[in-house]
Amino acid sequence: MTPTPPIRRTRTVAAALGCCAALTVTAACDGAGGTEGRSAVDAGATAHAKHYTGELADGAQWVADVPDDFNGTLMLFSHGYGPLKAANAPNAKTREALLERGYALVGSSYSGSSRWALNVAVKDQFATLDAVKKKVGKVGDPERTIAWGESMGGLINSLIAQHGEGRIDGALSACGILAGGVDFNNYQVDGDYAVAQLLAAGEEIKLTGFTSDKEAAASGEALARVVQRAQSTSQGRARTALAAALRNQPNWFSGKQPPTAHDYGAREKQQAEGLIKASLPFTLGARYQVEKAEGGRISSNVGVDYARLLSYSSDLPQVRALYKKAGLDLDEDLRKLTRDARIEADPDAVRRMRRTAVPSGHLPVPNLTLHTTDDPLNPAPQESEYARTVRGAGDRGMLRQTYVQGTGHCTFEPANWLAALNALEHRVDSGSWGTATEPRKLNDVAKGTGEGGFPPFIRYTAPELVGARGRAGAR
Repeated sequence: MTPTPPIRRTRTVAAALGCCAALTVTAACDGAGGTEGRSAVDAGATAHAKHYTGELADGAQWVADVPDDFNGTLMLFSHGYGPLKAANAPNAKTREALLERGYALVGSSYSGSSRWALNVAVKDQFATLDAVKKKVGKVGDPERTIAWGESMGGLINSLIAQHGEGRIDGALSACGILAGGVDFNNYQVDGDYAVAQLLAAGEEIKLTGFTSDKEAAASGEALARVVQRAQSTSQGRARTALAAALRNQPNWFSGKQPPTAHDYGAREKQQAEGLIKASLPFTLGARYQVEKAEGGRISSNVGVDYARLLSYSSDLPQVRALYKKAGLDLDEDLRKLTRDARIEADPDAVRRMRRTAVPSGHLPVPNLTLHTTDDPLNPAPQESEYARTVRGAGDRGMLRQTYVQGTGHCTFEPANWLAALNALEHRVDSGSWGTATEPRKLNDVAKGTGEGGFPPFIRYTAPELVGARGRAGAR
């Protein structure tokens, strides 16, 4: 099928491939709320782009970089979990690549006292869009507005898409928590609970209800040490594989190539490395901020059938094989996990998170997602759960999901972003996805950008998300 020719095409990615890199200069700003005389290096802008800043009524800060040769497309960026600092791109290289092609970039810090800013982020992002349009006349009436974001910002961005009718034209959500905050926290605690119950007997390691970042970080470090210690025995490795499966931990973390499909020992080793070096320290370390934002514990496993939960895992054959090799009874361990599950959530906190951090699946505008195949922090199975939600809402045709073959969290190069943006622009302009999201097409566009190497787009179907409570057999 030949894609419909674009209806409206200003200086988009495809039209601007091969633009030369701009020199760094000092850019003075000429609009209200701008920062006078700030260097382009400090501001993150390239030559011929002006930098603006401002503040919303609730205290959130916003930033905007607007190139002199503005191409008509305004891009609203949602940043990920971390300090509440305004950002309008994931990194300097991607910012520069977009500014060189004429895109105007805006974004806010989000307001509030927690780095888990879902209760305010969507409101602050739309308010930022309004403020920038009002204060920077050049972008006051853009031809097109694209929302984009990564990690926690990928979830924020899909919520912006959900509420974006009449305000944005399309959304690009990368490495996002697209299953929503409740399932995200539940499956993490399922894996943490398995480590604590099966590998840390006799140790008291707190998993929820933290009172400080320090306390949460200490638990993450303690669980990481437990997993490290477990690698010395076949029994420990088998139980690590079970915990990794419940946590949706990918089985490729380091090295140039993933382990082969049936090399279960190598796959478990990669999962353990990811748990020790990334997932456990980071996600437990962040749990205090999540609970602080929502006013209580989010995760619960009371009444969960862990055998049923594990049945959804694509890693079930690996877990069974490693348990058999270790001489352990998998069914007995699963019964123990089910029998001793006593972690309770605060119902009010869960209701708040469902209201602010769980997508409905309704998409009035096109939403393109981008994910690495082996993301240790926001695993790709989040995408399968999001697709299920969107299908249930009746908006399947508004969603396309793309993947690059690689490890790491949000490890995209500028060429990946530009190719994905080109595909989304095609959908916005033509009303049809056509072949724009086919891996071959995306790789051709990425190569044509002249932005250097990039992890390749591939045809990939994300596994089922283990731990989602909305399915039969799980609470």
